[in-house]
Amino acid sequence: MIDFKLYLITDRKLTADRYSLIAAVGKALRGGITAVQLREKDMETRELLKLAYRMRMLTEKYDARLFINDRLDIALAVGADGVHLTQNSIPADAARKAVNASRITRHASRFLIGVSTHSLKEAKEAEKRGADFITLGPVYRTPSKLKYGKPLGTDELKIVCGKVKIPVFAIGGIKSHRVKEVNQAGAYGAAMISEILGAEDIKEKAKEIAELVDAL
Repeated sequence: MIDFKLYLITDRKLTADRYSLIAAVGKALRGGITAVQLREKDMETRELLKLAYRMRMLTEKYDARLFINDRLDIALAVGADGVHLTQNSIPADAARKAVNASRITRHASRFLIGVSTHSLKEAKEAEKRGADFITLGPVYRTPSKLKYGKPLGTDELKIVCGKVKIPVFAIGGIKSHRVKEVNQAGAYGAAMISEILGAEDIKEKAKEIAELVDAL
């Protein structure tokens, strides 16, 4: 069961000049964030593992879900609530088999698998392979997603949401004023990075957006 609609994705470079990533995410959690994806692709494995353990302790303190980007091994090692796979990761069904075969987690049936998608084809493939939810984007233009081509727009978001049954989180250029728009297009929720972590007051921005999402 996907019990969150606002999905915070980390980027420590957005907060490095002000706070540690742990401190920044802590502010977001105090503001009402209930799901965090640890996504620090350039970190060495040992460093990432250490950070993941700290993030697991932090999210548990606030009863929030923790997902690890791409690294299923680290997700299982730290007892995360799930893994978020990219198009270059192992497919969702293979990840599920690995989780079920693992003795590390006692909650395999509740381990969630998210998948990043950028088209209807990828969305349907992720659903077919057993993903619990997907992110779809970029919906709007954003520098961090330029490599995925031009923005999909809300019309494409609406089409994808109407073609798959699993929850779709809109991603890419999602700002406070666009939360309602993506919701009306059929998105189950929104995934954000800079809108929250780049805010002058992270806690207040998280609170503002969480209240917007809750009101929908």
